[in-house]
Amino acid sequence: MRVRKLLTTVSLLLLAMSSQAAEQVQVVGLFPGAAVVNVDGQRKLVKVGQTGPGGVQVVSADSRGAVLRVNGVERAYSLSREASAGFSAPTKSQISLARGADGHYWAAGTVGGHTVHFLVDTGATSVAINEAQARRLGIDYRVQGEPMVASTANGRAKAWRIKLPQVKIGPLEVLGVEAFVLEGEGSVDSLLGMSFLNRVRWHEDQGVLVLESKL
Repeated sequence: MRVRKLLTTVSLLLLAMSSQAAEQVQVVGLFPGAAVVNVDGQRKLVKVGQTGPGGVQVVSADSRGAVLRVNGVERAYSLSREASAGFSAPTKSQISLARGADGHYWAAGTVGGHTVHFLVDTGATSVAINEAQARRLGIDYRVQGEPMVASTANGRAKAWRIKLPQVKIGPLEVLGVEAFVLEGEGSVDSLLGMSFLNRVRWHEDQGVLVLESKL
């Protein structure tokens, strides 16, 4: 009888430990065929079929969610949701960007509700777009902007300093962002520069760029 009670106690302890371990698992980034998994503070980009921190394996992943195998049990995870029902969602907004095949970080965002595909450039002082993109976004930069000369990778170019009412990357929204419109149809990619990045927190970890709100 005492042996049975001891086994029952051990079983309950193991279940409690298993539940506690599950509470530490979080998906903080989703990509086709990969997920950014956070296990007890250890964050890593894990591809489908690979094993990440804490022995957590990614079974499947797409933009809608991921299926993880935790302690031999498969469960579906959505972005920034814990396995445990007792999890309290973080107050800070966050997005994780995987490094592209070209070695750069790209971010799908919006400017005034219009979609823009940004190249993240920590060496650029401001957000920058070319004149064709400005027209597509409905920006009359010659009226709204201040003329100036900007230094680019291709040399000096005529530019206009403007203020974008809103730039949004995933859940991160920054209002009143300084930007440059560079003249010339193909003068520059849409650059996500420091006028946006200085308004959020960001860090790079094992091929993943994490952007997080300061609030």
